Amino acid sequence: MNNQIWETRPLEIWERAKELRAKWQKSIDESAASENALLAHGNAGRLDWSVGFTGLNIIEDNPVGAMLANKSDEFSRKCRMAAEIRGWGRELCGYVNNCWGSMFLGRQSDGSEFPMREMSVPFPDPCDQHTKRGQQCMDLSPIPRWGSDFTMYLGPRDPEREKAMIEHKVYCTLHVINEIERVFGREFDDEKLIAAIGLRPQIEIYAREITQLMTNIPSPIGQKDLNSFYTVGMLTKVDPEETLDFWRSLRDEIKWRVDNKIAAVGTERYRWMEAHPSPWHYLKYYRYMEKYGAVCIGSQYTHMMAGTLELKEDGRLGPTDEPRLPKDRSIRTREDALRATMLQARIPCGFKADEYFRVTAITDFAKGFHVNGAIMPLWRGGVGCTLTRKEQALRLNEIGVNTLHYEGSQPGDRTDMDEHHFLDQLDMWMENQGLRMLD
Repeated sequence: MNNQIWETRPLEIWERAKELRAKWQKSIDESAASENALLAHGNAGRLDWSVGFTGLNIIEDNPVGAMLANKSDEFSRKCRMAAEIRGWGRELCGYVNNCWGSMFLGRQSDGSEFPMREMSVPFPDPCDQHTKRGQQCMDLSPIPRWGSDFTMYLGPRDPEREKAMIEHKVYCTLHVINEIERVFGREFDDEKLIAAIGLRPQIEIYAREITQLMTNIPSPIGQKDLNSFYTVGMLTKVDPEETLDFWRSLRDEIKWRVDNKIAAVGTERYRWMEAHPSPWHYLKYYRYMEKYGAVCIGSQYTHMMAGTLELKEDGRLGPTDEPRLPKDRSIRTREDALRATMLQARIPCGFKADEYFRVTAITDFAKGFHVNGAIMPLWRGGVGCTLTRKEQALRLNEIGVNTLHYEGSQPGDRTDMDEHHFLDQLDMWMENQGLRMLD
């Protein structure tokens, strides 16, 4: 048992991360108030094509719903009730019911007016409820809504099939862009999109280096820190150049912490991983686990900015041989740019590919981070967040990783989660592994 005490200190980049999140939130309100800006619901994907439109701000409901759950349980409950009495049941994603319940109430958690969306471009995703997103805001106020197909298949990789899938997704996105130009009279700037695509590979490199640095013992940061960073440039979008500089600075600080043995948890003696987002209303369980000297190193979900990873022969996590973005010089047109963003058309998110197609990815992740245990929720809402979870636990158990399941509605919905029972589970789980709380 490791009884070493490591040095800890606050992250210097913490304030900057909060500023970027505040800037993102401010952009929502400013877009809603400006006559020259367009506020849209949806997600343009990891490589954001919406940068080609000046003044278009596409807001995903995931971070909005998560922050509502974290800031005010009382208000988020009112939001979900407002959605429920309009026929949207509790099996629907809590993020969605928080966000659009706030719209039904007409206000945000701080009492300010809810910023109404002017269009909806829902992001297709294996989590089957994504394709239903946007209907609530479209039903309340008659706005255009453009969906697209999610192209995927089971079985061995088929390059010819995937080429056809990429072309279909390019066509769908071109249709949305053309429709926005037609309906709102906005001109799309191809050069802005091409410039943003050129930055994306470097951001991914920095994010991957951070993931690799977190495999160090002691881990320089933990999941509760990573929760504040992993959405920057993806779900919470800011200027591409600013995003790149942020990830570079974050990488530099985490590398310094590794070099100087600065730990996320000073008493680290146990490492655990998660699967998918944590319950945003109850993040205190990270602190509770630290009383045992336990640090959470994250999940495939929160490390998604690093791309799809696999365990290499030297025991380190590295990128898979997935198709990569081409060099800038090969991107000349709008079609080239969109095609480059959709090379991984088989499935858009690495952590989802892991669950469906690469069954050893969960054990690769555990081995790469040297984890002792895994805490894996079984969410009742949001089917995509629970699929394969039991099978993954069995595979982890086979390599000696102890697994704990707990139940709840969904990360953004507190309704069905018994927090007192959850803490009891954590105590029994840790004690059964021979661990007691440290003084």
